[in-house]
Amino acid sequence: MKHTIWFFSFVFLLHIISVFFPNQLLSYALGFFALLMLMISFRRASKLFQILGTGFITIGIILFFSTNLIWVDVIPLLGGNLSLLALLAVLPWMNSVVAAGRFDKLMQHLLQGNVEHLGQLYQRSTTAMMSLTAFLNVSSATIAQDVLVDNLKPFKKNIANKFIMMATLRGYSLALPWSPLEVLLAMAIFITGVNYAALLPWMIFITILMYVLDSLWGRWFFRKYDYPSLEAKPKRKQHDQKRSKIIQLSIALSSFLALVILLGNLFNIDFILIVTLLVFPFACVWALVMKRWKSFWVIGTTRWKHSMNNMHNFIVLFVTLALFTNTLNESPALMIVQEPIVTFKDYPIVILIMIQLLFVFLSMFGVHPVATIGILSGISTLLMDVLSPMSLAVILIIGGVSTVPIGTYGLVVTIISMSLKQSPYYITYYNLIYSFVFGWIGILLAYLLI
Repeated sequence: MKHTIWFFSFVFLLHIISVFFPNQLLSYALGFFALLMLMISFRRASKLFQILGTGFITIGIILFFSTNLIWVDVIPLLGGNLSLLALLAVLPWMNSVVAAGRFDKLMQHLLQGNVEHLGQLYQRSTTAMMSLTAFLNVSSATIAQDVLVDNLKPFKKNIANKFIMMATLRGYSLALPWSPLEVLLAMAIFITGVNYAALLPWMIFITILMYVLDSLWGRWFFRKYDYPSLEAKPKRKQHDQKRSKIIQLSIALSSFLALVILLGNLFNIDFILIVTLLVFPFACVWALVMKRWKSFWVIGTTRWKHSMNNMHNFIVLFVTLALFTNTLNESPALMIVQEPIVTFKDYPIVILIMIQLLFVFLSMFGVHPVATIGILSGISTLLMDVLSPMSLAVILIIGGVSTVPIGTYGLVVTIISMSLKQSPYYITYYNLIYSFVFGWIGILLAYLLI
């Protein structure tokens, strides 16, 4: 059903209108449309998300009978996560302007020349990967992998594979805690209500700390492998073009971050809504400034249509999650879930560790961190009685991000695994210590922010 794109677009537009002009009738209409979206998407979703969705629906229905709600009350609750779906719907436009400006070719230039050993190349690779991921997300992993495979041809396959699965996944994870285009960040802010401007310095701090630690380790671990000079030194013109691209990308990223913070504070608009409203016009202006409008529009419309027609997994997850979290909050069963938290309320460090372990455990079975955050959102009110909203936001973001390199059946790990023909458990093994350190830094920072 290719025409579902127009139905989904209509629902998202209606949701945005409802934010500015709240209306009870509109809430019921959006809940009904969310149910239709779920019915359309369920059989098109992957098996994992069908299982997750079925579980949330089943538990939600069981919990419903223990609440004081009537079935009419449930309908508007189904549209509770439409803001997250609307954000996902516009992200392809930002990816497209980056592709139109040929910034996706920047990694190849960044990895050329002035490298004596693999340790230096490792640091440069994670830097380039982190920069591209801020705009391209998953697409950056494919680009980085292709470039690195080509650049590492002189080395033994096992060394090259080890390098790729470390640099790619770690660089990717370092962009996620602070990028306003990241769904994990958006969900954490959505659940806790913290201000993005207040959260950003902490996310940048932890990113820089992990980047420095991993870069030092990478330089030390791979320095024993000399890097042969495969190409002549780039010409002056090529060097200037590369520097110009880096400056353009830095200005664009800084401008977008500044606009998100400025407009959000100026008009007191929700973080997810301001990013959703800003992505498309920002991408259009950027394309016009670069004089790449035609290619941007062609790439953008193609990617947007493809994304809209293939967002069934997230629709199943977020709509069923809305049913689960809302019925749980109204049910006496919440008291049972609260018991472990109440037991350790005087030991918040234990609760933080439990949250981190939940992310790690579920990631090993292919459960996306977004789904894990969704599960925890059901008890977020209770968690914020023990932890501060900022503390909870930090552990949710870092807990989710730190498991990305070790999510055995996660999307990025799967892409790398299939390309390198390596077991996903092998990739998990080589990133385990990195994720462990990342997670513990998140726990300690969250603890300090209580």
